[in-house]
Amino acid sequence: MRILPSNQPLPVWRSILFVPAVSDRFVESALKQAADVLQIDLEDSVGPDQKEFARARVAAIADRFALAGRQVTVRVNRPWRLLVRDLEAVVRPSVLAVALPKVPDAAFVQSVSEVLDELEHENRMVRGHTRIIAMVEDAQGLAAMNEIAAAHQRVIGLIVGAEDLAVSLQMSVDDDGLYVPNVMAVAAARRAGVLPIGFIGSVADFKDQDRFRARIRRARKLGFESAFCVHPSQVPILNEEFAPSAAEVAHAEAVIAAYEAQMSSGKAAFSFNGRMVDLPVVDQARQIVRRHQAVQAK
Repeated sequence: MRILPSNQPLPVWRSILFVPAVSDRFVESALKQAADVLQIDLEDSVGPDQKEFARARVAAIADRFALAGRQVTVRVNRPWRLLVRDLEAVVRPSVLAVALPKVPDAAFVQSVSEVLDELEHENRMVRGHTRIIAMVEDAQGLAAMNEIAAAHQRVIGLIVGAEDLAVSLQMSVDDDGLYVPNVMAVAAARRAGVLPIGFIGSVADFKDQDRFRARIRRARKLGFESAFCVHPSQVPILNEEFAPSAAEVAHAEAVIAAYEAQMSSGKAAFSFNGRMVDLPVVDQARQIVRRHQAVQAK
């Protein structure tokens, strides 16, 4: 079996829309949205008595989404007996990744990866095709976040699950309690070279769109690149706020051009629009331009 190289580039994701596997209405609606990723949900939006029904539907939904040109992930269940059955149902070419809830440590990620190895082999797929979005949702996972992010080359992203983490820590779902775990997640993700996914707040809060936009704008400033969402109204906000604005791109390009001109005359630091510019400032500008180009290429 061919093995996917470990240095595959990360995808350009801004919006990851949950789609309950048991709802035809939500499946149809999802295809009309501009979400970068459609994430079929087998977990929280599916009741205990519907797990088997949802599992039986996931392959057809994933294939339909992929045929429509959409990128597809699936959030699976825990504990192990549910998880293994879910993985057996979802490992297929149309599913790019599984969102793995309540990850406690790196060993758990490695064990899941071993199961994925076997299933990809059985399905004659490229080994490593099915990536992992690791969800840190309790105190144990929080303590092991760095190791989780770097646990396996299948890990593509890291996210803090606000609601479950609040239950585990017996805290409120608010900015005070969620700030530190989320900043830790960004650092762990960047250290491991995976996508930092999320924002400070609960994915369940979707009615106040202005507040949601402010949360996403803050998330991008903190280093996040994308987020889960539960309602179609959140998708355009994520797509807009997790991409550089036209003004940001223009300013970044001007900084880069000015730096190159100054470097040609032997200056590595100079003043531009009232601010000192040196290499770190230019590197930030280059990041903005690269992000813009990647989003435009989608």
